[in-house]
This record gives sequence, structure tokens and C-alpha cells, in this order.
Amino acid sequence: MVRVAVVGNVGGGKSTLSRRLSAARSLPYFSVDILRWADNGRYVRDDEFVEIHASLLARGTWIIDGLGPWRTIETRFDAADTIVMIDLPLWLHCWRWTKRQVGRLFLGTPVAPADWPARTRPLSVVRLVWDGHRLERPRLLAALESRRSAKTVFHLRTPRDIDDFLARFA
Repeated sequence: MVRVAVVGNVGGGKSTLSRRLSAARSLPYFSVDILRWADNGRYVRDDEFVEIHASLLARGTWIIDGLGPWRTIETRFDAADTIVMIDLPLWLHCWRWTKRQVGRLFLGTPVAPADWPARTRPLSVVRLVWDGHRLERPRLLAALESRRSAKTVFHLRTPRDIDDFLARFA
């Protein structure tokens, strides 16, 4: 487990799992959400992101969480030795995102990247979560299944699955 791709819908805990695994395994961690936003708050174009992403994949070790353009997901899966999909029930993804937003708005809990516009518009994120579940989830599941014989694949469907994964590997 030295090149780990972590994917799943918004609010599933990809970043939390990735940061903990990174610390436990001494692997460099990269978040697609953070990579997609330049320091000045500018959204990084797909062609620019593809180059950044390719440079990360060329490294010997990494954990990359998030999605991004589909072609980068596929190349990440191909380069990874381990793929982790967090696939909680839709309502739980919505609840966790809402809880994170409440923490950010009322408790000052940092959410990175702080300037991601979709994080401040609740209806945008509800749509993002719904579309992720309806459109991206089937594609991700098919991509995982097609690589299952050549990669180590973890399909985490419950918070307990996530806890057990972390207990075992982090």
C-alpha cells in the first residue's frame, strides 16, 4: 500500500481517512479539492489539472483523495496499487456534509479549501451529492470492478467499515 487512490461522494470522509492513513504510513497526501483551487481562489482548468495530476502519479508513493476529471480518475486507478471507495448511503453523505458546514459556519472549524464556492451554497452541494450518487457512483463501481483482479480494492459502505479499515491499516 504505497500508491493509494481514495474516492467517493462528498461528505464521506475521504480526506479524514486519507490524512490518517498518510500519517500512519508516512505517505505524501494530496487532495484533489485543494489541487483544483489555485492559491488565488482560481479554479484550475482541466488541462492544467491533468498535468499536475500526472506529476503526482509519477512519484513513487502517494495518497490522492477526490475525483476530478474522469480521465484522471482512470489514470489514478491504473497507477494505484490500492483503491479505496467510500460509498455510504446517500442520506449519510448529505448529513455529514451538513454537519461539516455547521461546524465551519458556527464553530470556525476549518474546511479546506476554504474558498470552494460550492461549499458555501447548500443547494449546489445537495445537487453535487445527488449527481455524484446517481451519475458518478455507477462509473466508479464499474471502474473498481474492472480492476479488482489487479489491484487491492476496498469498498467501504458503512462508518463501521471505515473504522475497521483505519484500525487495520492506520
